[in-house]
Amino acid sequence: MAFTIGTDEDPQHFHDSMTGRMAGRLNWLRAGVLGANDGIISTAGVVMGVAGATSDEGAILLAGVAALTAGALSMAVGEYVSVSTQRDSEKSILAMEQLELERMPETEQSELARMWEEKGLSPSTAEQVAAELTAHDALAAHAEIEFGIDPDELTNPWHAAWASMIAFTLGALVPLLMISMLPASVRVALTVVVVAFALLATGAVSAHLGYSPKGRAMARNVLGGLVAMGVTYGVGMLFGVTLG
Repeated sequence: MAFTIGTDEDPQHFHDSMTGRMAGRLNWLRAGVLGANDGIISTAGVVMGVAGATSDEGAILLAGVAALTAGALSMAVGEYVSVSTQRDSEKSILAMEQLELERMPETEQSELARMWEEKGLSPSTAEQVAAELTAHDALAAHAEIEFGIDPDELTNPWHAAWASMIAFTLGALVPLLMISMLPASVRVALTVVVVAFALLATGAVSAHLGYSPKGRAMARNVLGGLVAMGVTYGVGMLFGVTLG
């Protein structure tokens, strides 16, 4: 994504076009993109592996549906547990910091001033900033500068869980539908092509939303997906020959 950066004569900030709080945006982005990529790659790997072992359409479809269901639930539970742990930690830190502010307010204000001084402010300015921030919202001031936590923007485990599950399901449907609907003669080749394009799309979307270069994100996605599909297809063929 291209941004315009102005000059002192024509001020333009690159972040003027950004909407929403970046912390919340990145949390959704991480969960959504991770879920979509996992859905595409893991389900593609499963169906490709089974397709390498057998041409039975029923077995391939069953394996794909199982991979989609188990993967979506696993992503949701994993994200919920992970983000809940992070949220519990943030809440514990805020509770302890609040207790310190109640028991030793002067010491905490001096600590805040010292931390601002370490960031480059003069001692007198640091003391004034600390005093004003303490008067406005002492807990928020300490939480942000000491721990990088915004008390009003704690991570939400339900948002992350739902985002991951929905994204995984949508991603998993791509290889599942392709492998189950295409004729046997072109099933594997076209599934690889469609999955590669899907991974290009998720890479481009993730880079666009994250304000980062698209080329590297797209290349990483496609390369990782192709390697995963190639390895699982080879393993499937090996087991198919062995079992056959």
